[in-house]
Amino acid sequence: MIAHNSEGCDLSNPKNWRTRSSIHVVMDGYHVQVDAAPEFRLQCIRNQIEWIDTFILTHAHADHIQGMDDLRRFCDLLGGTALPVYSTEKGLGRIRSIYPYAIGETPASKGYAAFRLAEMPAQLETPGGIIYSTPLPHGGLQTLGLVFEERSTGKKFAYFNDCKEVPPAARELAADADLLVLDGLRPMTHPTHMSTPEAIQVALEMKRPQTYLTHFTFHIDHEIWTQKLPENVHLAYDGLRLTL
Repeated sequence: MIAHNSEGCDLSNPKNWRTRSSIHVVMDGYHVQVDAAPEFRLQCIRNQIEWIDTFILTHAHADHIQGMDDLRRFCDLLGGTALPVYSTEKGLGRIRSIYPYAIGETPASKGYAAFRLAEMPAQLETPGGIIYSTPLPHGGLQTLGLVFEERSTGKKFAYFNDCKEVPPAARELAADADLLVLDGLRPMTHPTHMSTPEAIQVALEMKRPQTYLTHFTFHIDHEIWTQKLPENVHLAYDGLRLTL
């Protein structure tokens, strides 16, 4: 927190140093980047992200969209062709307003980003598997809940970030997920995010083999809250890698 002392979490623990939420999913060698936090460039360098086939923006808020200019490097790696970018209607509108120079089949100039925009369908077929999407309530807008199903293994990963609740349709879509990630912002209630206790309750109701909570404020100390969590519910942290 800017201009705030360390009260709330132990800053000697590296797991309490957090950038904004982005994730990178690999299914059978196909790379999908979900959101681009303001720290996206540093996240890629620290985690050795060296290829992206498709980008998905869950919603148009600044902490998820402001790193998109750094996708230019992946357009270079694709040979100067546009990167497929999927989002909601509002998300696509925000991309057009912030990055008008990047909309097109090829970069405006060598080294620039190029985005091929499309509205995220309910079911997106990729060479690595299927990506399902479902709307989640997030204040005055809807965000994309995503479920990834790898083609070769059938393993499923559900990513429900930035939401106030998980509606029945989303729960049904993730009913057989091997891994579930939930928004669990802070201990106190919030008008547009699930609180940590609310997220824990959803995790207990959905009963997935593994659930991770994410998108924390400084109010969540990793060690303290890890000791409070029920079995099979964990806290995510920067640099976490999971294999299903």
